[in-house]
Amino acid sequence: QNADPQKTAFLLRKAWTLYSVTPLHGFRRARLRDYARLLSASIAAEKQKGLAVEVGVELDIKVALSSLADLRGSELDEAALLVQLSSRSRASSSNSEDKLVWSGWFCSMFGDDLSENVPEHFTCLPLFLTHGAESYTSLVGSWFQKTFDCCFRRLAISPLNLSWMVAMWAGCKLDRAASAVELVFSVPRLSQPLDISYAIHPEDAKALWDTVQKTPGEITQEEVDVFMDCLYAHFHRHFKIHLSAAKLVKVSTAIASAHCDGIVKILHSQYLPGVLMLLTELAISQIQ
Repeated sequence: QNADPQKTAFLLRKAWTLYSVTPLHGFRRARLRDYARLLSASIAAEKQKGLAVEVGVELDIKVALSSLADLRGSELDEAALLVQLSSRSRASSSNSEDKLVWSGWFCSMFGDDLSENVPEHFTCLPLFLTHGAESYTSLVGSWFQKTFDCCFRRLAISPLNLSWMVAMWAGCKLDRAASAVELVFSVPRLSQPLDISYAIHPEDAKALWDTVQKTPGEITQEEVDVFMDCLYAHFHRHFKIHLSAAKLVKVSTAIASAHCDGIVKILHSQYLPGVLMLLTELAISQIQ
Protein backbone atom coordinates (compact mmCIF):
# COMPACT_ATOMS: atom_id res chain seq x y z
CA GLN A 1 0.00 0.00 0.00
CA ASN A 2 3.05 2.29 0.21
CA ALA A 3 3.64 2.62 -3.54
CA ASP A 4 4.33 6.25 -4.46
CA PRO A 5 1.75 7.28 -7.13
CA GLN A 6 4.31 9.49 -8.88
CA LYS A 7 6.87 6.69 -9.13
CA THR A 8 4.33 4.17 -10.41
CA ALA A 9 2.33 6.45 -12.75
CA PHE A 10 4.11 5.04 -15.83
CA LEU A 11 2.65 1.61 -15.02
CA LEU A 12 -0.91 2.88 -15.49
CA ARG A 13 -3.02 2.99 -18.67
CA LYS A 14 -0.67 0.73 -20.66
CA ALA A 15 -1.58 -2.70 -22.02
CA TRP A 16 0.70 -5.14 -20.16
CA THR A 17 1.16 -8.74 -21.32
CA LEU A 18 1.40 -11.17 -18.40
CA TYR A 19 3.88 -13.99 -17.77
CA SER A 20 4.59 -16.23 -14.81
CA VAL A 21 8.25 -16.75 -13.87
CA THR A 22 9.81 -19.48 -11.73
CA PRO A 23 12.27 -18.29 -9.03
CA LEU A 24 15.53 -16.75 -10.30
CA HIS A 25 18.67 -18.59 -9.19
CA GLY A 26 21.75 -16.57 -8.23
CA PHE A 27 20.17 -13.16 -8.86
CA ARG A 28 21.95 -10.34 -6.99
CA ARG A 29 20.29 -6.96 -6.61
CA ALA A 30 23.73 -5.31 -6.22
CA ARG A 31 24.72 -6.38 -9.75
CA LEU A 32 21.95 -4.63 -11.71
CA ARG A 33 24.45 -2.50 -13.65
CA ASP A 34 26.40 -5.62 -14.67
CA TYR A 35 23.20 -7.37 -15.72
CA ALA A 36 22.18 -4.36 -17.84
CA ARG A 37 25.52 -4.44 -19.64
CA LEU A 38 25.33 -8.21 -20.24
CA LEU A 39 21.74 -8.04 -21.47
CA SER A 40 22.64 -5.18 -23.81
CA ALA A 41 25.53 -7.24 -25.24
CA SER A 42 23.23 -10.25 -25.65
CA ILE A 43 20.66 -8.20 -27.59
CA ALA A 44 23.42 -6.74 -29.80
CA ALA A 45 24.74 -10.25 -30.50
CA GLU A 46 21.28 -11.51 -31.49
CA LYS A 47 20.88 -8.56 -33.85
CA GLN A 48 24.24 -9.39 -35.43
CA LYS A 49 22.74 -12.76 -36.37
CA GLY A 50 20.15 -10.92 -38.45
CA LEU A 51 17.41 -10.78 -35.84
CA ALA A 52 17.12 -7.00 -36.04
CA VAL A 53 13.91 -5.76 -34.47
CA GLU A 54 13.54 -2.76 -36.76
CA VAL A 55 14.73 -3.74 -40.21
CA GLY A 56 16.74 -1.17 -42.13
CA VAL A 57 17.44 1.08 -39.15
CA GLU A 58 20.73 0.85 -37.28
CA LEU A 59 19.85 1.21 -33.63
CA ASP A 60 21.88 1.01 -30.47
CA ILE A 61 19.82 -0.55 -27.68
CA LYS A 62 20.49 0.75 -24.20
CA VAL A 63 19.37 -1.39 -21.25
CA ALA A 64 18.47 -0.07 -17.80
CA LEU A 65 17.61 -2.24 -14.78
CA SER A 66 16.29 -0.63 -11.62
CA SER A 67 14.44 -1.53 -8.42
CA LEU A 68 10.96 -0.23 -7.60
CA ALA A 69 11.65 -0.49 -3.89
CA ASP A 70 8.18 0.37 -2.56
CA LEU A 71 6.24 -1.81 -5.02
CA ARG A 72 5.80 -4.93 -2.89
CA GLY A 73 3.17 -6.25 -0.52
CA SER A 74 5.03 -7.52 2.54
CA GLU A 75 8.54 -7.75 3.99
CA LEU A 76 8.84 -11.22 2.46
CA ASP A 77 8.32 -9.84 -1.05
CA GLU A 78 11.25 -8.82 -3.21
CA ALA A 79 11.10 -5.25 -4.53
CA ALA A 80 9.83 -5.05 -8.12
CA LEU A 81 12.49 -5.05 -10.84
CA LEU A 82 12.08 -2.77 -13.86
CA VAL A 83 13.76 -3.52 -17.21
CA GLN A 84 13.75 -0.78 -19.87
CA LEU A 85 15.12 -0.85 -23.41
CA SER A 86 15.81 2.46 -25.14
CA SER A 87 17.02 3.08 -28.68
CA ARG A 88 19.15 5.74 -30.26
CA SER A 89 19.77 5.85 -33.97
CA ARG A 90 23.48 5.94 -34.77
CA ALA A 91 22.76 8.69 -37.27
CA SER A 92 21.23 10.98 -34.64
CA SER A 93 23.20 13.49 -32.60
CA SER A 94 24.68 12.55 -29.26
CA ASN A 95 22.41 15.11 -27.59
CA SER A 96 19.20 13.50 -28.82
CA GLU A 97 17.09 11.76 -26.23
CA ASP A 98 16.87 7.98 -26.08
CA LYS A 99 13.49 6.62 -27.13
CA LEU A 100 11.92 4.03 -24.80
CA VAL A 101 10.97 1.07 -27.02
CA TRP A 102 10.15 -1.70 -24.51
CA SER A 103 9.42 -2.07 -20.79
CA GLY A 104 9.07 -5.09 -18.55
CA TRP A 105 8.88 -5.55 -14.80
CA PHE A 106 9.07 -8.40 -12.36
CA CYS A 107 6.79 -8.18 -9.36
CA SER A 108 5.65 -9.98 -6.22
CA MET A 109 2.70 -8.55 -4.33
CA PHE A 110 1.99 -10.68 -1.23
CA GLY A 111 3.65 -13.68 -2.91
CA ASP A 112 4.41 -15.31 0.46
CA ASP A 113 3.06 -18.72 -0.65
CA LEU A 114 6.00 -19.05 -3.01
CA SER A 115 8.80 -17.13 -1.24
CA GLU A 116 8.40 -19.05 2.05
CA ASN A 117 9.07 -22.39 0.34
CA VAL A 118 12.12 -21.76 -1.86
CA PRO A 119 15.74 -22.56 -0.95
CA GLU A 120 18.41 -19.93 -0.37
CA HIS A 121 19.93 -18.22 -3.45
CA PHE A 122 16.52 -18.09 -5.18
CA THR A 123 14.66 -14.81 -5.77
CA CYS A 124 10.87 -14.96 -6.13
CA LEU A 125 9.37 -12.47 -8.57
CA PRO A 126 6.63 -14.66 -10.06
CA LEU A 127 4.75 -12.03 -12.09
CA PHE A 128 6.32 -10.49 -15.21
CA LEU A 129 4.55 -7.77 -17.22
CA THR A 130 5.73 -6.50 -20.61
CA HIS A 131 4.81 -3.61 -22.90
CA GLY A 132 6.38 -3.45 -26.36
CA ALA A 133 7.38 -5.63 -29.30
CA GLU A 134 7.26 -9.39 -28.73
CA SER A 135 10.69 -9.71 -30.36
CA TYR A 136 12.20 -7.72 -27.47
CA THR A 137 10.22 -9.76 -24.94
CA SER A 138 11.70 -12.92 -26.46
CA LEU A 139 15.27 -11.54 -26.32
CA VAL A 140 14.94 -10.37 -22.71
CA GLY A 141 13.12 -13.53 -21.61
CA SER A 142 15.68 -15.90 -23.16
CA TRP A 143 18.56 -14.00 -21.49
CA PHE A 144 16.92 -14.17 -18.06
CA GLN A 145 16.15 -17.87 -18.53
CA LYS A 146 19.75 -18.71 -19.46
CA THR A 147 21.30 -16.46 -16.80
CA PHE A 148 19.09 -17.33 -13.83
CA ASP A 149 17.85 -20.82 -14.75
CA CYS A 150 14.19 -19.75 -14.66
CA CYS A 151 11.21 -20.42 -16.91
CA PHE A 152 8.74 -17.91 -18.44
CA ARG A 153 5.19 -18.87 -19.42
CA ARG A 154 2.40 -16.74 -20.82
CA LEU A 155 -0.25 -16.21 -18.17
CA ALA A 156 -3.78 -16.61 -19.50
CA ILE A 157 -6.81 -15.54 -17.43
CA SER A 158 -9.71 -17.99 -17.21
CA PRO A 159 -13.38 -16.90 -17.47
CA LEU A 160 -13.72 -17.84 -13.78
CA ASN A 161 -10.91 -15.46 -12.81
CA LEU A 162 -12.35 -12.75 -15.08
CA SER A 163 -15.67 -13.03 -13.26
CA TRP A 164 -13.85 -12.63 -9.92
CA MET A 165 -12.09 -9.54 -11.27
CA VAL A 166 -15.25 -7.83 -12.46
CA ALA A 167 -17.03 -8.57 -9.17
CA MET A 168 -14.14 -7.26 -7.06
CA TRP A 169 -13.52 -4.16 -9.17
CA ALA A 170 -17.20 -3.28 -9.64
CA GLY A 171 -17.53 -3.11 -5.85
CA CYS A 172 -14.67 -0.62 -5.37
CA LYS A 173 -15.37 2.95 -4.31
CA LEU A 174 -14.01 5.74 -6.51
CA ASP A 175 -13.73 9.44 -5.72
CA ARG A 176 -14.46 10.50 -9.29
CA ALA A 177 -16.88 9.67 -12.09
CA ALA A 178 -16.32 6.07 -13.13
CA SER A 179 -16.52 4.51 -16.58
CA ALA A 180 -19.03 1.77 -17.37
CA VAL A 181 -18.46 -1.81 -16.29
CA GLU A 182 -18.18 -3.80 -19.52
CA LEU A 183 -18.14 -7.54 -20.13
CA VAL A 184 -17.27 -9.00 -23.53
CA PHE A 185 -18.41 -12.52 -24.42
CA SER A 186 -17.35 -14.69 -27.34
CA VAL A 187 -20.08 -16.89 -28.81
CA PRO A 188 -18.73 -20.39 -29.60
CA ARG A 189 -19.37 -22.74 -32.52
CA LEU A 190 -20.28 -20.11 -35.11
CA SER A 191 -18.94 -19.99 -38.68
CA GLN A 192 -18.16 -16.29 -38.17
CA PRO A 193 -16.74 -14.93 -34.89
CA LEU A 194 -19.32 -13.05 -32.82
CA ASP A 195 -18.68 -11.04 -29.67
CA ILE A 196 -21.35 -9.63 -27.36
CA SER A 197 -20.54 -6.51 -25.36
CA TYR A 198 -22.54 -5.91 -22.17
CA ALA A 199 -22.13 -2.51 -20.48
CA ILE A 200 -23.49 -1.70 -17.02
CA HIS A 201 -23.61 1.70 -15.35
CA PRO A 202 -20.92 1.66 -12.61
CA GLU A 203 -23.34 2.75 -9.87
CA ASP A 204 -25.76 -0.03 -10.83
CA ALA A 205 -22.94 -2.62 -10.81
CA LYS A 206 -21.77 -1.44 -7.38
CA ALA A 207 -25.32 -1.42 -5.99
CA LEU A 208 -25.81 -5.01 -7.21
CA TRP A 209 -22.52 -6.13 -5.66
CA ASP A 210 -23.38 -4.42 -2.36
CA THR A 211 -26.61 -6.45 -2.17
CA VAL A 212 -24.74 -9.68 -2.94
CA GLN A 213 -21.70 -9.29 -0.65
CA LYS A 214 -22.38 -10.53 2.87
CA THR A 215 -19.15 -9.50 4.63
CA PRO A 216 -17.39 -6.30 3.46
CA GLY A 217 -13.75 -7.00 2.68
CA GLU A 218 -14.36 -10.69 2.04
CA ILE A 219 -15.44 -12.35 -1.19
CA THR A 220 -16.63 -15.91 -1.75
CA GLN A 221 -17.13 -17.94 -4.90
CA GLU A 222 -20.85 -18.14 -4.09
CA GLU A 223 -21.11 -14.31 -4.08
CA VAL A 224 -19.29 -14.04 -7.41
CA ASP A 225 -21.62 -16.67 -8.90
CA VAL A 226 -24.74 -14.83 -7.63
CA PHE A 227 -23.41 -11.50 -9.00
CA MET A 228 -22.80 -13.01 -12.46
CA ASP A 229 -26.13 -14.90 -12.44
CA CYS A 230 -27.97 -11.63 -11.73
CA LEU A 231 -26.22 -9.96 -14.68
CA TYR A 232 -27.05 -12.94 -16.92
CA ALA A 233 -30.71 -12.93 -15.83
CA HIS A 234 -31.04 -9.19 -16.55
CA PHE A 235 -29.53 -9.62 -20.02
CA HIS A 236 -31.76 -12.60 -20.82
CA ARG A 237 -34.87 -10.72 -19.71
CA HIS A 238 -34.17 -7.94 -22.24
CA PHE A 239 -32.54 -9.80 -25.14
CA LYS A 240 -33.52 -13.49 -24.68
CA ILE A 241 -29.85 -14.49 -24.92
CA HIS A 242 -28.21 -16.88 -22.43
CA LEU A 243 -24.78 -15.33 -21.80
CA SER A 244 -23.87 -18.31 -19.62
CA ALA A 245 -23.57 -20.31 -22.87
CA ALA A 246 -20.93 -17.88 -24.20
CA LYS A 247 -17.32 -17.45 -23.03
CA LEU A 248 -16.34 -14.40 -20.98
CA VAL A 249 -13.19 -13.07 -22.69
CA LYS A 250 -12.74 -9.52 -21.37
CA VAL A 251 -13.81 -7.32 -18.46
CA SER A 252 -13.35 -3.55 -18.16
CA THR A 253 -13.96 -1.33 -15.15
CA ALA A 254 -12.67 2.01 -13.86
CA ILE A 255 -10.08 0.07 -11.81
CA ALA A 256 -8.59 -2.07 -14.57
CA SER A 257 -9.36 -4.13 -17.66
CA ALA A 258 -8.31 -7.72 -18.31
CA HIS A 259 -8.42 -9.99 -21.36
CA CYS A 260 -8.39 -13.80 -21.31
CA ASP A 261 -5.18 -13.76 -23.41
CA GLY A 262 -3.37 -12.35 -20.38
CA ILE A 263 -3.38 -8.66 -21.24
CA VAL A 264 -4.13 -6.21 -18.43
CA LYS A 265 -4.46 -2.44 -18.24
CA ILE A 266 -4.38 -0.89 -14.74
CA LEU A 267 -6.18 2.44 -14.61
CA HIS A 268 -6.25 3.60 -11.00
CA SER A 269 -3.15 4.07 -8.80
CA GLN A 270 -5.09 3.55 -5.56
CA TYR A 271 -5.94 -0.02 -6.56
CA LEU A 272 -2.58 -0.90 -8.15
CA PRO A 273 -1.48 -3.10 -5.18
CA GLY A 274 -4.81 -4.95 -5.12
CA VAL A 275 -4.70 -5.73 -8.85
CA LEU A 276 -1.06 -6.87 -8.61
CA MET A 277 -1.89 -9.08 -5.61
CA LEU A 278 -4.53 -10.90 -7.66
CA LEU A 279 -2.20 -11.27 -10.66
CA THR A 280 0.67 -12.50 -8.41
CA GLU A 281 -1.70 -15.14 -7.04
CA LEU A 282 -2.55 -16.30 -10.59
CA ALA A 283 1.15 -16.41 -11.54
CA ILE A 284 2.03 -18.50 -8.46
CA SER A 285 -0.85 -20.92 -9.08
CA GLN A 286 0.52 -21.54 -12.61
CA ILE A 287 4.05 -22.18 -11.26
CA GLN A 288 2.91 -24.55 -8.51
